[in-house]
Amino acid sequence: MTEHTNAGLGRREILKFAAVAGATFAGTSLLASAGTAAAADDEGLSLKGKRIAISATGTDHYFDLQAYNAQIEEVKRLGGEPIAVDAGRNDGKLVAQLQTLVAQKPDAIVQILGTLSVIDPWLKKARDAGIPVLTVDVGSTNSINNTTSDNWGIGKDLALQLVSDIGAEGNIVVFNGFYGVTPCAIRYDQLVNVVKYFPKVKIIQPELRDVIPNTVQDAFTQITAILNKYPEKGSIKAIWSAWDIPQLGATQALSAAGRTEIRTYGVDGSPEVLQLVADPNSPAGANAAQQPAEIGRTAIRNVAKLLAGQTLPRETYVPALLANKANVKDVTKKLGIG
Repeated sequence: MTEHTNAGLGRREILKFAAVAGATFAGTSLLASAGTAAAADDEGLSLKGKRIAISATGTDHYFDLQAYNAQIEEVKRLGGEPIAVDAGRNDGKLVAQLQTLVAQKPDAIVQILGTLSVIDPWLKKARDAGIPVLTVDVGSTNSINNTTSDNWGIGKDLALQLVSDIGAEGNIVVFNGFYGVTPCAIRYDQLVNVVKYFPKVKIIQPELRDVIPNTVQDAFTQITAILNKYPEKGSIKAIWSAWDIPQLGATQALSAAGRTEIRTYGVDGSPEVLQLVADPNSPAGANAAQQPAEIGRTAIRNVAKLLAGQTLPRETYVPALLANKANVKDVTKKLGIG
């Protein structure tokens, strides 16, 4: 068989990389994160007398809540006044809260997540009103700085882990319901980019669409239906999602159906999902665990730097940790949730 290559790496080398990716992340990410925190303390950052608006699309997910609370705490720690609002996953409420924040003229606005087509017009209105806009996990041209994980790296390494685990052969089920959310789109694109170099790996069509709310139950129902359509063991090898709440529902469905030979993969590092990865009997195969609290704190430090006259990069990356069956205990310990 002809070897497919990518940037000089053959299939065997790519699979070898996937096998050690988790250990690499676990060994380097925490050091980088700690260095960021230490640097912030040394810089004497302050938000004294500043009003900082924090707009959350929702806080029902572990990542969102951790980032949101960390931002509020960091604004207070630096002497500022947080104006924190939560849209509860309601796009109409999200637009209304951004409109209200623009009218209040805070010293800066930080937007956490959101569908770009919904929020971007209002981020532009804020910029046009002279309010600095920073974001968390939002790829908007109206954001001065976006604090995020390296979603290109997350998507690539999670996909490589998946391909390695299934021996570079078999059908995979993919949830692709939020392509309008930048991190989800990047992770999905990276999955597709990796899979195209492994012709025996096939994405089952049509792809599934994850939803909000009732994500876990919906994923459970959709995967149960897929299992009925593909009843033979080996007919499906893995299930992938751009975040880990669909992964949770999919994992539960596999366990309920006795199809634990199928592995699930997702992103974020919610404690309940990492517990499933740690369970040797669970079909949860791997999860790219982000550091949402550190992402939130970093975004606020960037606000302080900007208001102090410093120039910010377009993107600030906070490292993620790839947790798999072999290293999940070390990863959860380093994240402080194990």
